[in-house]
Amino acid sequence: MNGMAEEIRVQFGEMDRKRDEGLTTPSDILRFNDISYGSDFVWNKLDVYYKKGTSENLPVIVSVHGGGWVYGDKDVYQYYTMHLAQMGFTVVNFSYRLAPEHLYPAALEDVNSVFLWMERQAEQYRIDLQRVFIVGDSAGAQIASQYLAILTNEAYAELFGFSLPRKLRVRAAALNCGVYDVRKYVNETKNAPIKQYLPEEEQNAFHTADTIQAFTDRFPPAFIMTSHYDFLKQWAEPFYQLLRSKGVPCEYHLYGAPEKKEIGHVFHLNIRTEEARLCNTEECRFFRKFL
Repeated sequence: MNGMAEEIRVQFGEMDRKRDEGLTTPSDILRFNDISYGSDFVWNKLDVYYKKGTSENLPVIVSVHGGGWVYGDKDVYQYYTMHLAQMGFTVVNFSYRLAPEHLYPAALEDVNSVFLWMERQAEQYRIDLQRVFIVGDSAGAQIASQYLAILTNEAYAELFGFSLPRKLRVRAAALNCGVYDVRKYVNETKNAPIKQYLPEEEQNAFHTADTIQAFTDRFPPAFIMTSHYDFLKQWAEPFYQLLRSKGVPCEYHLYGAPEKKEIGHVFHLNIRTEEARLCNTEECRFFRKFL
């Protein structure tokens, strides 16, 4: 493993442990842990959460975690995603294979495997396949948006050769503090961590990673958010404007204020804060428009 990936894993890991210290599973949440969804017995694991007493299939939120394409897993996102489940959703929280050990498009393959798993296991885990939502932040927002491009652009999907889910319907997405113009990000950002994920030939030619041309008017309604002190702030509004130009129903939200420097990148994961709870509530409210 290279130095950049190790540095990110140490730095992000310390911040996440501090953020979640003392948190426990909410008393009203039923959780199913470490369910295998794919062939990698280390990384292809997911959790499912929903409120106790649930007797019918619920709209489902699939969470794609962030971490610079090299860090993170479902455990880091468990409290945030259980917070979403408390708002009346089934939530699927999964780990995926990380770079640099697993290069592009490994993460996309794993997202697709999760969606196929949902088609097989919907009844057992209270999943309504006709009311599917997706959230992703940071690198997870890039991965989620690219996967949605695959689901909604047949010509683009053919470049990957995935066996795609056919029984479910993605109603809307919430994309948080993410990168969406991958070519521009790679070319303009020194030491961009996505370079640990993309093979060298993809960085040079962008055969499939340049998703800007793949987004169409079939992209699902999107809630796109960032914050004043998000270091990826510059990528949010152009993506919002791109989707708007294609007629996609979408909203752009800028959270925090110039005097609130603590409301930075992926602030919404810290469910102890008022701003995080506001953002997550507003995203779920947006989803309910498309139930």
